[in-house]
Amino acid sequence: MLTFINWFLPLYLFFSGVIVFISNRKHLLSTLLSLEFIVLSLFLFLFMYLNMYNYETYFSMLFLTFSVCEGALGLSILVSMIRTHGNDYFNSFSILQC
Repeated sequence: MLTFINWFLPLYLFFSGVIVFISNRKHLLSTLLSLEFIVLSLFLFLFMYLNMYNYETYFSMLFLTFSVCEGALGLSILVSMIRTHGNDYFNSFSILQC
């Protein structure tokens, strides 16, 4: 029973993050937060998988490093968008404009 909960929890977290990401949100920040939630659930799943088979957890640290870089890149895009457009609403800017 405990192993079922250990495997079901990361999958539940992943699919709940995907549902939040797919739903139409007005703010870019909520979309970035849902992406980070998905990445953290994947990290939890990967860490539990590597611990179950007694593999080294070096790859999980590499994955966590790349996810931190992805989060910093998303925040820098958010800051530059707020500076150019004044807010982070999706309706206030067009993706086709440069």
